[in-house]
Amino acid sequence: MKKRLFVTGLSGFVGQHLQSRLALPDSSWELLPAAASYDLTDVGSLTDLWPQMPDAVIHLAGQTFVPEAFRDPARTLDINLFGTLNLLQALKARGFCGTFLYVSSGDVYGQVETSALPITEQQAPLPRNPYAVSKLAAEFLTLQWGLSEAWPVLVARPFNHIGTAQKDSFVIASAARQICRIKQGLQAPQLEVGDIDVTRDFLDVSDVVSAYLALLENATPGQVYNICSGREQSIRSLIEQLADLAEVEVQLVQDPARMRRAEQRRVCGSHARLAKTTGWSPAITTQQSLRAILSDWETRVRQE
Repeated sequence: MKKRLFVTGLSGFVGQHLQSRLALPDSSWELLPAAASYDLTDVGSLTDLWPQMPDAVIHLAGQTFVPEAFRDPARTLDINLFGTLNLLQALKARGFCGTFLYVSSGDVYGQVETSALPITEQQAPLPRNPYAVSKLAAEFLTLQWGLSEAWPVLVARPFNHIGTAQKDSFVIASAARQICRIKQGLQAPQLEVGDIDVTRDFLDVSDVVSAYLALLENATPGQVYNICSGREQSIRSLIEQLADLAEVEVQLVQDPARMRRAEQRRVCGSHARLAKTTGWSPAITTQQSLRAILSDWETRVRQE
């Protein structure tokens, strides 16, 4: 018999991929729909959300865009911290005692010295933007809740992920969209970019979804787990690979509006704890990811 899983943020980038995975016949989880539309910042909308009690919850929903967090930190905290509190309280009121997976972010680590790479879960968090602050605060809240309520609570810290259906406010999706526009004659062969001579730890969203489900099955309650590839790749190299795959010649032009504040030059995470606990490892290569992203954007650009 399948276990019941409730997921917040299903309409988001990762949520859509998780929904597709759970729809497969071999899934051991049944996705539990919400009884009504809801807003995590509106306590009243969470009251009668679960006609059936879920066996587990993955809390994906949140304000995830760092520039927006700088623009409106209060709303970011309202959604990411107090929205999480509202969800926990609503679940408690309904009698929930299952596994709660909070999806945080590798961004909570902040500035990490090159000598400390790859980043393990032992690295002390030092958030450098309001988004990361909101995520770390919600981590502590959920872990405290696990201790106080005796729920099995887990925290995931995913690093950068890429894949189909991502918004073009994210760097690789933006580059892929622009490359497809250039290929279709809709844009001059100039690619507007931010600071691309930084490295990041990119993981395909499908591998991220696999990691979340592996955590639900095998993880140790009260623990934090990095979800990452364990490899650092420069943004420039990924953009060049996209252009090569699309067979498009492009000139890279730096756009001041795309430059981020509090930028870390190099990022590489360690997924050793996750692998040891669950047996998970990345299954999708960067080339496979980039091909899928290009194919997705070719279709989306035609429909724009």
